[in-house]
Amino acid sequence: MNVLLFVIFVIFALAALLTLWRIVIGPSILDRAVASDVLLTLVMCLLGAEMAINHHTRTLPVLLIIAAVGVFGSISIARFVARRDQDR
Repeated sequence: MNVLLFVIFVIFALAALLTLWRIVIGPSILDRAVASDVLLTLVMCLLGAEMAINHHTRTLPVLLIIAAVGVFGSISIARFVARRDQDR
């Protein structure tokens, strides 16, 4: 079981590094917003995998908070970009 957990952590770490690279390099604010959503999704998947492997539900409230932050962040960025495009 520890080998499976290690493989999962390595895969998620590689995906998180690539996502962080897109956040830093991303040419537009929308690229950065999508990358931040992907990063939040990766964190949620990692927490879900850890819960499934260790057979507990203690981090379920954390998953719900992360999901809410991701949704509200995406809506805020979309409204900001839409308002900026209307001003032009």
